[in-house]
Amino acid sequence: MMTLEKFEEASEAVIKVTNRTKLIYSDYFSEMTGGRVYLKPENMQFTGAYKVRGAYYKISTLTDEERGRGLITASAGNHAQGVAYAAKIYGARAVIVMPTTTPLIKVNRTKSYGAEVVLHGNVYDEACAHALKLAEENGYTFIHPFDDETVATGQGSIAMEIIKELPTVDIILAPIGGGGLAAGVSTLAKLLNPNIRVIGVEPAGASCMQASLKEGHVVTLSGVDTIADGTAVKTPGEHIFPYIQKNVDEIVTVEDRELIVSFLDMVENHKMVVENSGLLTVAALKQIDCRGKKVVSILSGGNMDVITMASIVQHGLIERGRIFTVSVLLPDKPGELANVSTLIAGEQGNIIKLEHNQFVSINRNTAVELVITMEAFGHEHKERIVKMLEEKGYQPKLTQPKNTYM
Repeated sequence: MMTLEKFEEASEAVIKVTNRTKLIYSDYFSEMTGGRVYLKPENMQFTGAYKVRGAYYKISTLTDEERGRGLITASAGNHAQGVAYAAKIYGARAVIVMPTTTPLIKVNRTKSYGAEVVLHGNVYDEACAHALKLAEENGYTFIHPFDDETVATGQGSIAMEIIKELPTVDIILAPIGGGGLAAGVSTLAKLLNPNIRVIGVEPAGASCMQASLKEGHVVTLSGVDTIADGTAVKTPGEHIFPYIQKNVDEIVTVEDRELIVSFLDMVENHKMVVENSGLLTVAALKQIDCRGKKVVSILSGGNMDVITMASIVQHGLIERGRIFTVSVLLPDKPGELANVSTLIAGEQGNIIKLEHNQFVSINRNTAVELVITMEAFGHEHKERIVKMLEEKGYQPKLTQPKNTYM
């Protein structure tokens, strides 16, 4: 059972392995929402995520015999690093089973703490089943990433820090994958101040907790589809589910495209890299009435590999209308390309890529296709350029940009 005494014990214990992540006031998100928005930057932890809290606290409560058998867990990456780091401190062997889709940075960081990594399955649930099998075969002590009251208690230390720093907080937003973070944070928040609203945020493509609450019991999704790999869970925790039912006031879901936009928001306005699961609480601000409220968004992690980052940036710029591609038809004769370029430059468009197709028509003198990718200031500017090309008779058609920066 999660009690105030245990939360206090956990909060003291995790001081040894965590950085002090003081709240950051966000002018940008406060202006956008009409509230006072603060960020809890757990992406700045040594292991890149909050997960070290629950992992370390859980391992600290084990007996020497339990630690001596070796530790095993399953994780999409952040809990893996937490367990590996905590195991290293205690001198225990750690075996980590990770989905084959886990970003390379998370795999390599986990190995850097001395853990043995086993890649298995496409999603967390498949990796977890394999980890449980290995634990039974080899006698390892299994450390569940979320469905464990002790682990959730360690995660709840985040709420202790939030409320100490901002006693008058009105709303706390917590990401949900399996539910351990939300269970710990919501339970402690309600123990300290029942008036605090705790809102869980899930990716729309992996909303297992929302589905479970709707049914009144834990359910398993048929599949998950989201770029938020850290919260791509099909089945939420059975043991922590009652805490979610009792203490989480609401659950909202976020589409992947909102995470992409939020990534750029964080980079441009706060100069921080936050992974997609950590961005859930930022993207959700648009769905919540924050007017006149003090709101804390927990940024759960920042472990994102460079290739994913590049893809997110490109898609984010497209989503904002900062990059777009247009196909135009023009006669295949000298000077036509220069004419189009001059017209676009006159509207302050910046061409970054050109593709010339002479075979769109049998008669090249009638029309060839020019595919132009360019930078703009936003959707309004993009529409102005397209309208200008229409008025000049180039029959522009918007298409999806491809490999703009890669």
